[in-house]
Amino acid sequence: MHHIIDTITQFVGAHAWLGYLTVFLAALLEAIPVLGTFIPGTTLILALSALIPAGDLSLAGVLAAAVLGAVLGDGGAYWAGHVRQRALLQAWPLKNYPGVVAQSETFFDRFGVWAVFLARFVPPIRAFVPVTAGALGMAPAKFAPVNIPAALIWAPAHVLPAAFAVSALEHFGGLAGLEHKARHYSVLVVLVLAIVLGGAIWWWCRRNASHGNQKSTL
Repeated sequence: MHHIIDTITQFVGAHAWLGYLTVFLAALLEAIPVLGTFIPGTTLILALSALIPAGDLSLAGVLAAAVLGAVLGDGGAYWAGHVRQRALLQAWPLKNYPGVVAQSETFFDRFGVWAVFLARFVPPIRAFVPVTAGALGMAPAKFAPVNIPAALIWAPAHVLPAAFAVSALEHFGGLAGLEHKARHYSVLVVLVLAIVLGGAIWWWCRRNASHGNQKSTL
C-alpha cells in the first residue's frame, strides 16, 4: 500500500490536474455502497494532501475537489435510495451485506437526520447510510442541509492535518533531503490518528444505537 501511494504521489507531482481528479474520485467512490468499503479514499486524500506544502497541489483545489466529491457521492447514493426506496436495499449488491444494511438502518433510526452527518466520519457505514436514508424516506429538503455541511467539515478534517504536518516537519527539519520522508511519515501518522478517531466515533455511535434498541424493547 505504501509503495502504491508513493507512486501515485510522485506521478501527481508531475501532473497536478490528476491530483485534483484523484481526490475528487476518492471522495466520490467512498460514498458508493459496498464499493466505498474497499476504496482507500481516505488514505489517498491524506497522501495527496501532503503534496500541498511543496506547491505540487493547492490547498483550495484539494479542498474543493474533496468537498465536491463527497457531496456528489453521498447525494447520488441518497438519490438512488430515494427513487427505488426499500427495494434497493434488497437488491444486488446490497442484499449480500444484510448485516451492514441493518446496522445502517439502526444508525439512521437512532440519530435521524444527524445520521447522515455522523456517518461521513464513520467507516464502514459511511458508504451505506446515504442510500439507506433515501430508501427509508428521508426528504431531499432534509438531506441536503446535512449532507453539504458534513462534506464541508469532513474535507478540511482530512486535508489540513496532513498538509500542516508536512509543513511543520519541513520547517523544523530544515533539510531539503527530509522532504520526501516528511511527507511519507506525516501521512502515516495522520492516517493512524484518523483510524483511531474513526474507530472511537464508530464505537460510540454503535454503543448508543445498541442502547437505543434495548430501550425500545423494554
